Amino acid sequence: MPRRPEGAAPAPIAEWVREEAPRSERPSEPRRPRAPYALPGDVASEVRRAFIGTAHARERAVTELTKAAEAYDRHRYEEALRHARAVADLVPGVGAVRELAGLAAYRAERWAIARNQLRAYFEITGDAEHLPLVMDAERALHHPRAVERVYAEVLEAEPSADVLAEARIVLAGAWADERRYPEAIDLLVRAGAAKKLRNPSFRHVRLWYALADVYDRAGDTTNARELFARIVAVEPEAYDAAARLGEVGHAVRKNRKRRATPTSTKRRDD
Repeated sequence: MPRRPEGAAPAPIAEWVREEAPRSERPSEPRRPRAPYALPGDVASEVRRAFIGTAHARERAVTELTKAAEAYDRHRYEEALRHARAVADLVPGVGAVRELAGLAAYRAERWAIARNQLRAYFEITGDAEHLPLVMDAERALHHPRAVERVYAEVLEAEPSADVLAEARIVLAGAWADERRYPEAIDLLVRAGAAKKLRNPSFRHVRLWYALADVYDRAGDTTNARELFARIVAVEPEAYDAAARLGEVGHAVRKNRKRRATPTSTKRRDD
């Protein structure tokens, strides 16, 4: 992310000249009403097909899911979770509903709910995209063996490179929580986290940060400093890399606690 350029200094006050400009009376423009939020057509259709009940209740379920999706897009995750869970109870076999409920729960740090909803999404669809989030929820619940079991499921699913990288990051973090630093470092190094790249992707920056974090927690400030500096050189605002680079600049640090870095493969803007 490029740094924001410094603004030019203002002119000296002696050079300022105040001029009275004639005021023009403009009628205020009426506010345009906000367009109503709408679900993707295929999701709404799937909910309608799966719903068992009256037509009125069916449309209420679609409206409830629409509210959940809008709340999620507006970063109101507890509200989104409340609406999405209500619909998930009515149509438990619709993957999109389970996905939305699980993602909202994850963002709201409701770990057990997130794990259950996103695991249901995987079982319905076979899509492993969110299994790293299931792993991270298990990690937050202090279930290291469950993290390893879900990681095995990720490997069996033969996911994309981004999903596999996220799964490795979570597993390395779980091992570091148990002070299994050599295993965590080896996993990330074999995943390519130690490679220097001119034009790293988001995935590579994530791997660099994860490896730097483990080195820092293990007390290896030399390698941690080199990796944090590498991140800052290409993404100055990535996570808290700049602050942590300053922290490891001199003294050897004690083991660090788990960092709440997002494991989602998408960038977060909140």
